Amino acid sequence: MAATLIDGKAFAAKVRGQVAEHVARLKEQNGITPGLAVVLVGEDPASQVYVRSKGKQTVEVGMNSYEHKLEADTSEADLLALIDQLNNDPSVHGILVQLPLPKHLDEDLVINSIAPEKDVDGFHISNVGLLGTGQKSMVPCTPLGCLMMLRDHHGSLSGMDAVVIGRSNIVGKPMAQLLLGDSCTVTIAHSRTKDLPDVVRRADIVVAAVGRPEMVPGDWIKDGATVIDVGINRIERDGKNVLVGDVDFASAAERAGAITPVPGGVGPMTIACLLANTVTACCRANNLAEPEGLTA
Repeated sequence: MAATLIDGKAFAAKVRGQVAEHVARLKEQNGITPGLAVVLVGEDPASQVYVRSKGKQTVEVGMNSYEHKLEADTSEADLLALIDQLNNDPSVHGILVQLPLPKHLDEDLVINSIAPEKDVDGFHISNVGLLGTGQKSMVPCTPLGCLMMLRDHHGSLSGMDAVVIGRSNIVGKPMAQLLLGDSCTVTIAHSRTKDLPDVVRRADIVVAAVGRPEMVPGDWIKDGATVIDVGINRIERDGKNVLVGDVDFASAAERAGAITPVPGGVGPMTIACLLANTVTACCRANNLAEPEGLTA
């Protein structure tokens, strides 16, 4: 059986199109332009690439992009002062501090200094608590993107058996909460899970987010299951540097009903959902209807 390929690049383009339409309506009907502020501390090469891409896509959908690039030795007090300024700026609806931060800065302190309603990464402790108790929150972008693709492929997820491999605060835990919210039966598995292969074989939905290259082989996958591979791992293969996921794509694709590739699966959805979250934050700030299909 050949698995259906879930094309994250195409789906992300669709989401960006929906965001652009909503931004245009906000401008035309309400005179409001959503604004996203991204703060980069230091010169981490990967972070610089991400920030450039975020800024470019923000402008492409018609939103205002505010980039703040700070020196690597910026003090915690100065960074917190900038965040306070952005919290109080009505033209800024979303704030993202690019991680990782230099080691002298306390990431938890910095994240929790962002106003929860502007925390478009969904990492603030208040948003974590709201999501965990089933209340309206800002949802982390990568799990939100996974949920959107699953809903698009299946329609209703109600009653499906889902296994999330990985228990990180950024993906694993919020992914499990979102699947619970859509009435799945959810297991969070991890490195100490007993009989992990058998646990995964029960699942109608497998979300792999462990950061270990090709850890999940095809014989762990139930026939017809949907596999969402969040992993992005760089390895050497045949003398070349290649990107692979947490799932062995070739063998899993022989058994799965649908699967995301790496690259081109979950990755493109993360920035698309960041843009969606910014529009949602703007609508909430102005007591306007939230964009349909772009929230959890």
